[in-house]
Amino acid sequence: MRLLAPLFLFIAMFLFPSVGGAQGGFPDRTAISLLQWKHFVPSYDEWFDSYVKDWGEANNVRVTVDRVNFVELPSSLAAEIDAGQGHSIVELPSSPASFVSGLHDLRDVNEQAANMFGRRQDFCDGVSYLPSADVYYGFAAGYSLNHGNYDIELWTEVGYPNGPTTYQDLLMGGRAIYETTGIPVGIGISPEIDSEMANREVIWSFGGSVQDENGAVVFHSEETVAAVNYLAQLQNQAMTDEVFGWNGASNNQALVAGEVSFILNPDSAYRSLQKVDAAGAANVGFTPPLLGPAGAFGGTHVSISVIPSYVTGAELEAAKKFLLDYTANYAEVTYNSELFNLPCYPDTVTELSAWFENDPFGSEPANKFAILKTAIDRSVNFGYPGYSSPAIAQVYAEHIIPNVIAQVALGEATAEDAVAHAHARIEEIFADWSTRGQLP
Repeated sequence: MRLLAPLFLFIAMFLFPSVGGAQGGFPDRTAISLLQWKHFVPSYDEWFDSYVKDWGEANNVRVTVDRVNFVELPSSLAAEIDAGQGHSIVELPSSPASFVSGLHDLRDVNEQAANMFGRRQDFCDGVSYLPSADVYYGFAAGYSLNHGNYDIELWTEVGYPNGPTTYQDLLMGGRAIYETTGIPVGIGISPEIDSEMANREVIWSFGGSVQDENGAVVFHSEETVAAVNYLAQLQNQAMTDEVFGWNGASNNQALVAGEVSFILNPDSAYRSLQKVDAAGAANVGFTPPLLGPAGAFGGTHVSISVIPSYVTGAELEAAKKFLLDYTANYAEVTYNSELFNLPCYPDTVTELSAWFENDPFGSEPANKFAILKTAIDRSVNFGYPGYSSPAIAQVYAEHIIPNVIAQVALGEATAEDAVAHAHARIEEIFADWSTRGQLP
């Protein structure tokens, strides 16, 4: 499988013209630098470093890669934009829409990718395009998929051998497990990315959202109040107070340690467990997004690459070509991330369905990942049912949603009052961005 990388790159280089840059290499001393997070599947970073070296040699470009904890990426990007210098490409796991004024419009890259690779998943478009400004502030080649990870033995003992399928199942089964074993459900209610995504999934599945499809604030609704009440009840009856202080690694660590019965997360926690405890990994089952009163909606952590506006000349053209060539090679990306990175352009990874049915990394059973086909169909973007926007990004940055849920779970406010208060703050945020011309 690893031999596919040079083949895909060769085809991409000679069948598809680059965006702007001269075919067959860039001028001497052309250099690009990449800033990204340390991958949750370490073997991916090893592969990526080798890929970058080969790509640089093939294109006469010196490429350097820097990695930081993913929580540091937004502040790093902000500092580099303010300084007017820094990395050529910054990759983020959440929408950088609030930085739109300091980023290149990548319409040319997105349009050429559509011509090269075909249809893109809607949720990838939803976090890289800003309709109000008609700007592609980013380019999204891949994503990771939130889904349920559950302890098969524990859930079988309380009557759910296939894990929960609804949020009511999660409450009833999770509470039964907690009461009999002391092992809680693990849904974060904390100012961090996994909690933010999980909390939104519940709200969407109850029929609520931050905004409607036109970008109007609709957070204060009966549906959102019901979702907040549900999460507060789940915390009080089936979880511990630890979830109020979780960080982005906490649910992974808890699953690996056998300290929780269920989490919402991509497959990185499972892959970590698989490497240290094969039997424990075999006891982890997957579920698609759970059903609520309004349906089932799963979150996606889309990898969004941006090019700051200070990048110019050959560096800019090389950065654009790198994004397209990397996308052409996405079968290798998916494989070397052990199916963590999934393709925004499905046609770039034609092997995906077969890998889901027969995991190349030794899952027991071999078709453990097949359930993710359903999960993809139920997945939406951050900001659903509208696009992610600078206002949506700021709601995330202020961690408004987990704070609302925590207040109710801790008895500090009623759901009605907490949601109404948050709605007022969200309206202020949207109004501010509207005056800047970044909202409809």
